[in-house]
Amino acid sequence: MDLQFTVDPERCIQCGACVDDCPFHIIELSPDYPALNPTRIHHCIRCQHCLAVCPTGALSILGRRPEDSLPLPESLPSAEQMTALIRGRRSMRRFLPEPLEPGVIDRMLATVANGPTGKNNRQCLFTVIEDPATMAIFRRETLEGLRRAVVEKRLSESLGYFRHVVSAWDQGRDIIFRDAPHLLMVTVPPTVATPEADMLIAMSYFELLAASMGIGTLWNAMIRWALSTIDVDLYQRLGIPDDHVKGYALLFGRPAVQYHRTVQRDEAMVNRVRLT
Repeated sequence: MDLQFTVDPERCIQCGACVDDCPFHIIELSPDYPALNPTRIHHCIRCQHCLAVCPTGALSILGRRPEDSLPLPESLPSAEQMTALIRGRRSMRRFLPEPLEPGVIDRMLATVANGPTGKNNRQCLFTVIEDPATMAIFRRETLEGLRRAVVEKRLSESLGYFRHVVSAWDQGRDIIFRDAPHLLMVTVPPTVATPEADMLIAMSYFELLAASMGIGTLWNAMIRWALSTIDVDLYQRLGIPDDHVKGYALLFGRPAVQYHRTVQRDEAMVNRVRLT
């Protein structure tokens, strides 16, 4: 396994931070500068902790240059900014029809790809609908499938609400997709360590990043329920592997409404534990 591990001796101060922080003890001082233990390199999960923890930027791994990373902590938002972001994000149900500018979604997904996954497997598949024409086709095929389920009386009692969805669609109201120009689904292979957590973390990071950029989002369970009900495999139409673990969908786009303040719902249900 070639990890492309290099150390600049002119920058390295032999502090041992990379040695101490390596989750699987792959790095050792040998004798003065950090080096890989050849008997343990197969344990590497490519987390890049060693690159991130080096105070002088002396260490490179996987061909990544430390100068290409954002500096910490000065690049981080303040606690007040994060508080406003979390309290101020809204579930958006009114979107402008125009798609996002070219490259915006690519930059968002590249950022969210840095989110944590179990054992750093990083196997999340980001399935995104970018152009409104494809979104219109996906929306229409979903509703046509639901209409067939209604006509053929295949809806379970718990999904009877879809009769109202189809009726509203006939009246020009899009209850499921909310006329959003874009859609994101995150799926993962069933073999990863923490599939449900990986999906939810990725989508949560995407939602908060979107909110910081003035982009509205809507977590959507109705799409998941609809796709499990209709008689056409639209997951296959989207190119999602059959064996992938599938979760919720996230609608997103420029919001058609502006909120001017945060809501006030700070009543957390807290279970404080003190064992003796």
